[in-house]
Amino acid sequence: MADLFTDYAAAMQRSSAFDEMFGHDGLLRADYTGVNEVLQSLTLPDVEARAEAMARTFLDRGVTFDFAGEERAWPLDIVPRIIAGAEWNSVSTGVSQRVRALECFLNDVYDRMDIVRDGVIPRRLITTSAHFHREVYGFPTPGGVRVHISGIDLVRDDRGTFRVLEDNVRVPSGVSYVLENRRAIAKGLPEVVSGASIRPVEEYPRRLLSALRKTAPEGVDDPTVVVLTPGVYNSAYFEHTLLAGMMGVELVEGRDLVCRGNRVYMRTTEGEQRVDVIYKRLDDEFLDPLQFRADSMLGVAGLVNAARTGNVTIANAVGNGVADDKLVYTYVPEIIRYYLGEEPIIPNVDTYRLEEPEAREEVMDRLAELVVKPVDGSGGKGLVIGPAASAQELEDLRRKVLADPRGWIAQPVLQLSTVPTLADSTFGPRHVDLRPFAVNDGEEVWVLPGGLTRVALQEGSLVVNSSQGGGSKDTWVLDDDEIPSDAPTGAVPLSLRRRSSAQRVWPSAFRLGGTASEQFDEQQQQQNQQCISAEYDDGGKVT
Repeated sequence: MADLFTDYAAAMQRSSAFDEMFGHDGLLRADYTGVNEVLQSLTLPDVEARAEAMARTFLDRGVTFDFAGEERAWPLDIVPRIIAGAEWNSVSTGVSQRVRALECFLNDVYDRMDIVRDGVIPRRLITTSAHFHREVYGFPTPGGVRVHISGIDLVRDDRGTFRVLEDNVRVPSGVSYVLENRRAIAKGLPEVVSGASIRPVEEYPRRLLSALRKTAPEGVDDPTVVVLTPGVYNSAYFEHTLLAGMMGVELVEGRDLVCRGNRVYMRTTEGEQRVDVIYKRLDDEFLDPLQFRADSMLGVAGLVNAARTGNVTIANAVGNGVADDKLVYTYVPEIIRYYLGEEPIIPNVDTYRLEEPEAREEVMDRLAELVVKPVDGSGGKGLVIGPAASAQELEDLRRKVLADPRGWIAQPVLQLSTVPTLADSTFGPRHVDLRPFAVNDGEEVWVLPGGLTRVALQEGSLVVNSSQGGGSKDTWVLDDDEIPSDAPTGAVPLSLRRRSSAQRVWPSAFRLGGTASEQFDEQQQQQNQQCISAEYDDGGKVT
């Protein structure tokens, strides 16, 4: 039987990245023993057949994404990304710490701005952020929670250290793929999934619903929760329907809701029903035409005033985008120290603030070596990787940065960690990132074990976006007792690795107050496609 990893060691030598499955000495990491045993008992056609079975699972369930105008099955690789329980506990604590600090920060900047008064960050940093909304300044959120759901993007550097790449506390997307990946991998590696102690992910919908209900307006004993979607033309619509169905709540569009007397009501076949909590899945700018974009066809007129009077909870809170600003990101270590009195558990990636003259001058001299990002970008939009850019692209970037220094940051090119990935009928190291999801109910920040791992399918590529050909991996967090006491602590040499031997989900056409045959008019469709910037760059079909 051919060794599936024959050329893997040689491929590893072409990169300085930390490999999750093999050490630099070519030894298998102990956490991957079970996966390796199963894979090495298969032929390459067997592996490819299992990968095709996983793809069919996604097609059968409608879990697809658009690539160059073609609808494809969601790309899940057969080799999972595995994290030891003890290591995950540290990551989870670090994510929770970061969410708690950002919660304090957002409550402060929309109220007293103590952090500005005490000189920790400049006022201009906040007021010049594209997502700082004065429309919601000065009124508290029910339960004191602004960040109900968050996605904190992590990467491993070449030493294997987890670092935070960016924060997502507006409309973090992608958790549906975490749930679907786990379902599909059971067909790809049933022998491992059934026998391993993998921490489950199915608890997420229950945790999310509980957090939403606990942060309902005061005095509401049995709150009505809804998921507010831009509609069927939004690329994240699958996720919206999945979460609404798994939580057992209604999926609504803006035209299904009405505000009257600073209260929100849902139109139903039995009359209007009061709504207490809205899990919004659209950008703030489209949420309320009386406060933001007057031409919005997706939001609800009067919704912000209803929230201001404390009659409805909006999750995540309006205005959270100021914490997603990549320039604010550079201050998060100071934010953690200021509000929590703790040292950051997970460090940031080293970052240059280009509004600072000294840093800007250095970056201008090193543009070809660095990654430069717009501070309000998402999904890789506007990002320029210096070593891969042409001379003209670098010159265009230079002009943009000098014209608006506050709008850009720069970081070193990180060799993201790699995991074996099936591509071109062989296994090779491919770069990955990780988005853990956290749920905050006002008393506890719970972090979903694992999260979404995205993988670049081209060798050497650092672009993990599915819209540019990337894929994903199921992320396994093992219990601490998963590795048997007699297992090798270092691992097994490459040459010796081989062994001889739900709940109901609403249909995608479901929409309260209408039929599947109804179509948006042209303006609604255009706004639906625009209403994606807070999610990944294709609106939540994780790119």
